[in-house]
Amino acid sequence: MTDEAPLLLYEVRDGTAWITLNRPEKRNALSEPLQEKLNALLWEADEDNRVHAVVLRAAGPDFCSGYDLQKYDQPIPGQVDHRRGRAKFDDDAWHQERALRLRMALFDMHKPVIAQVHGRCLAGGTDLALMCDMVICADDAMFGFPSARSQGSLPSHMWLYLVGPQWAKRLLLTGDSIRGDDAVKIGLAMKAVPADRLDAEVETLAARLALIDADLLSANKRIVNLGLELMGARTLQRMAAEMDARGHLAASRTRFNETVRMEGLKEAVRQRDEPFGDPVVKL
Repeated sequence: MTDEAPLLLYEVRDGTAWITLNRPEKRNALSEPLQEKLNALLWEADEDNRVHAVVLRAAGPDFCSGYDLQKYDQPIPGQVDHRRGRAKFDDDAWHQERALRLRMALFDMHKPVIAQVHGRCLAGGTDLALMCDMVICADDAMFGFPSARSQGSLPSHMWLYLVGPQWAKRLLLTGDSIRGDDAVKIGLAMKAVPADRLDAEVETLAARLALIDADLLSANKRIVNLGLELMGARTLQRMAAEMDARGHLAASRTRFNETVRMEGLKEAVRQRDEPFGDPVVKL
């Protein structure tokens, strides 16, 4: 019997730490253990003096399909012994904020992070990618947050700062998606290239960052991010986590969870998305 594959792959090479989401059979859905391990690896890279920058990428056909929804096939847990459950609003908000702190490593760490996005980057996948300092994607990649149609709001929220209020509302109020080449036009990604050139494009940028003193990279990243904080970015992330807990009280969320338990996740997602038809926004 072989050992289970690691949730993430980690390699330090040529001044860059390469972190690869490694649940291709689950479309790299974000389980709690994966998020905890990613947080640990990000801080490990930030401490490593060999590392000038980090690349966050993924194995398989998609960057990330979102958060792992398999837990929805179980009733909402109440308190276990002395620990928090999720049945109360404050408990849910507490768990959302805890998960947010794991993701905020991308924003808080001193070294720059490049998100290398291919395939689908949906829901929780966007929560990771948009926390990175730069997003380079395949031109046929797909960004979106379809779960905003029924399951809650966004537990992280960098969309406003990247695309402005109108495009943030257009995409998030409908749960529609946008292709990588169009994502660049609205500022959601920095650059889009054909999928077969994505590796080379990211490697070229990482190599350029490796030429720069890591202390200077840190200074320049942190002044930009402090500017975002002065514009309320950190406070907005905390508000987003709590607002997602509020969104979990919506009747549509209850119906989605009940459908998952009774008919399975695939059917719940079908019922959620089918009325929308083609979900892709075309510029």
